Amino acid sequence: MGPHPAVAAIRLAVRRVLHDILSAPSKPPSGGQPLVLVACSGGADSMALASALAFEAPKLGIRAGGITVDHGLQPGSDTRAEDVVLRLTALGLSPVESIAVRVGREGGPEAAARDARYGALDAAAERHGAAGVLLGHTRDDQAETVLLGLARGSGIRSLSGMAPVSGGPGATDRYRRPFLRLDRQTARKACLVQHLPVWDDPHNTDPAYTRSRLRHEGLPALEKALGKGVVEALARTAQLSRDDADALDTWAQQAAVSVRDATGLLECAKLYALPPAVRRRILRKAAIEAGAPAGALFARHIEEVDRLITGWRGQGEINLPGKVVAQRQGGRLVIRQG
Repeated sequence: MGPHPAVAAIRLAVRRVLHDILSAPSKPPSGGQPLVLVACSGGADSMALASALAFEAPKLGIRAGGITVDHGLQPGSDTRAEDVVLRLTALGLSPVESIAVRVGREGGPEAAARDARYGALDAAAERHGAAGVLLGHTRDDQAETVLLGLARGSGIRSLSGMAPVSGGPGATDRYRRPFLRLDRQTARKACLVQHLPVWDDPHNTDPAYTRSRLRHEGLPALEKALGKGVVEALARTAQLSRDDADALDTWAQQAAVSVRDATGLLECAKLYALPPAVRRRILRKAAIEAGAPAGALFARHIEEVDRLITGWRGQGEINLPGKVVAQRQGGRLVIRQG
C-alpha cells in the first residue's frame, strides 16, 4: 500500500525539483554530494516540505539540511527555533541550524522580516555551499501575492507572483518553490498523517498584518461572491502573467540597444516609437543603472520619466530615488546622478 495521497503529492513535487537541481549546470563541491537546504519555520507548509526532502534526497544521492530563522518578533521565539532544529534533526537532515536575525523597519514589518529572512538564508547557502534552498510557499500563498500586487496597482511583473525558481546574490536559481501547484490543505494533511508536529504562527492570524487580513477575510469574501476556484484562478493568472512579463523583458532588452545613440544616450524619438510596456522597462532599467534603488522605484516614477518622451512640454528634470535625475536634452533622455 502506497503513501497517503497528500504525502505522495508533496514527495512528487520535491522529487521533480531535486531532479532539476541535479540537471543544473552548476557542479557540487569537489568530491562531495550536492547539498539542498530547506527553510523551515515549523509551520505545516515547511514541515511537510522538510519531510519530503528528507525522504527523497537520499534516494538521489543528495545531502539534505535545514535552516530555521529566528526573527525575534515574539516572546520565546528562540525556544521555538531550537524546537524546529530538533524536529529537522529527527527527520535525518544535516546540517541543521537556527539563525537569529534583527528585523528592521524599512518597508513595513512584513517586508522587513522578509528581507532579514532572505539575508540569513543567502548567507547560510553560501556558507554551506548549497546547490539550492527549498521554500514552502503554496498555491494559496501565490494567490495572496497576486491579490496584493493587484491592490497596489502594480504592473504585470508583480501580478506574476512568486517564481518557481528565483535567485540570490551570485545565483540565478538558488530558491525553489516545489509547492506552488499544491494547496495549503495538502501540506497540512501530509503533516497530520505523518504525525509531524507543526507550529501555527500567531502572526498568520493577526489582523494587524495585511496578508493575514487577506487570507482570513479577503479571499473568503471573494470565494463567497465568485464561487470556489478563486485561488486556482489567481495562481493560473500568476503563471500567465509571468510568461507575458518574461517576453516583454526580453523584447525590452533587445530594443534597449537600438534606441541609444553613438554616445550611449537614449534617443527620445526612437523610444516614442516603442510600445509603452517595452519603453517603460527600458526606462526603469536605465534608472536603476544610474543608481536608483529598485525597491524604491515605483510605477509613478517611471510614468513621470515617460512623460518626458510622450508628453514633452519643456518640463524640467524629474527627481528619482537614490538622488537620480532624468531630463530631456536635445532630443536625448539623460538619466544620471544629480
